[in-house]
Amino acid sequence: MRFLLGGYTADMGGNGTGIGMLLAGAPDDALAGGPLGFTGEVAPADSPSWVAWHPSLDVVYAALEKRGAVQAFRRTGEASFVALGEPVAAGEATCHVAVAPDGASLVASCWGDGRVVRMSLDAAGRPSAPVAATVAVDPYGSTAPGSGSTLARSGDIDLAAAARALRDAAGDEFAHLVPDHDHAPEAEASDSRPSRAHEAVFLPGGLIATTDMGLDLVRLWRAGADGLAPAGEVVLPRGSGPRHMVWHPSGHLYVVAELSCEVFVLTPDASSTWRLVGGAPLGAGTIPGDTAAELAASRDGDFLYAGVRGSNTIATVRVRGQGESLEPVALVEAGVDWPRHHVVERDTLLVAGQLSDEVASLTLDLRTGVPGRVRHRAAAPSPTCIMPLV
Repeated sequence: MRFLLGGYTADMGGNGTGIGMLLAGAPDDALAGGPLGFTGEVAPADSPSWVAWHPSLDVVYAALEKRGAVQAFRRTGEASFVALGEPVAAGEATCHVAVAPDGASLVASCWGDGRVVRMSLDAAGRPSAPVAATVAVDPYGSTAPGSGSTLARSGDIDLAAAARALRDAAGDEFAHLVPDHDHAPEAEASDSRPSRAHEAVFLPGGLIATTDMGLDLVRLWRAGADGLAPAGEVVLPRGSGPRHMVWHPSGHLYVVAELSCEVFVLTPDASSTWRLVGGAPLGAGTIPGDTAAELAASRDGDFLYAGVRGSNTIATVRVRGQGESLEPVALVEAGVDWPRHHVVERDTLLVAGQLSDEVASLTLDLRTGVPGRVRHRAAAPSPTCIMPLV
């Protein structure tokens, strides 16, 4: 199989030179369990830290993180791409781009200034007309000392009660990993915490979910003629740092928290108001200073996999019930340094080691869901994103 690799170049202290290509086995293999090989650059670009396909065109979009822009590339051969138009400015430290299922627009997320930006795509896939969404507001910025609780903007969730429920669900072994929200934090100035937009996911029914890692928010939107219209938000525990998301066929949205190393479960109620309904820690083996990165689901949706940087591990979490419950299963070695991103391809987990300049493949036990030891590895410069080449 072929995969495109996003990564950091010299402008962000990386060793890459643009978008690269990775082979897992033979190019036409249907499985990714074969030997890995980095075949080199397919398109020059400045720190394309995230790449995403257009749903119907041979066009790839890259988030040029240092430049704060989105660049489109048109495919010209099996392993060659050329720039399609000029980069379109999005915001400081553009770290993610998601393309709408209808191919008419994309949403860029900017870590540096918290901007969420919608761009129109023309018939050739060229982006233009960036429109920034409403600026996020810190839900904890106006909390008065001793007020006892802070409520979510979408669903009016009592975070203290939610934390107690999460501790109950986690059981005695993992309850201590759930942050304590029984007492409100001291009030801080509303501008003391920066907004850090990190990812957008297109959901069924025309909704778009975005994370704000800095303000502990998952925000919901609908696309309109003038950009993105707010459609609600869910406040997560203070300091959890929601980063990436996975939509599950059960109708639940799973959100991995970078700073607290846990996964939250969100779902809409009968009134279509989104709520926090559960969650679980990534495992007892995480250590202080660990930060979670990517979240991906197994092919059958029974397991979630989260990369943990610092201890350099992969957490396996089992999906229980009707999707509303999660259970930590195992925490295993990732086989790389700083597992920034990973993808599941049937029985194989491919992991990008940003600081070890490599990609490793781990075999998944389809019965237990747990990754095994490294099966293959290949040198690759500062990889930050792995995307199947369609």
